[in-house]
Amino acid sequence: FLRVTKQYLPHVAHLCLISTFLEDGIRMWFQWSEQRDYIDGTWNCGYFLASIFVFINLFGQLSGCILVLSRNFVQYACFGLFGIIALQTIAYSILWDLKFLMR
Repeated sequence: FLRVTKQYLPHVAHLCLISTFLEDGIRMWFQWSEQRDYIDGTWNCGYFLASIFVFINLFGQLSGCILVLSRNFVQYACFGLFGIIALQTIAYSILWDLKFLMR
């Protein structure tokens, strides 16, 4: 069994590790207007800046996932995904919600 699946296991492991980013990026794609309206309502920054924020999140997460899965520039992709986490922590006020942060 291991001989047959050995070449696929690293890809499956990487997919498991980035699955949260992949799901969040796909959800942002399909819920674009809801995400934009939330950021605009929370920060009162206007549709344009809110759209830019959602685009940066979407592009950063999906491109980071693609780079990790393709094993190209993995270190830079991980730094980018970490930057997305930091950006979301500030934008969605997660830093002050201890219960959500610990989860």
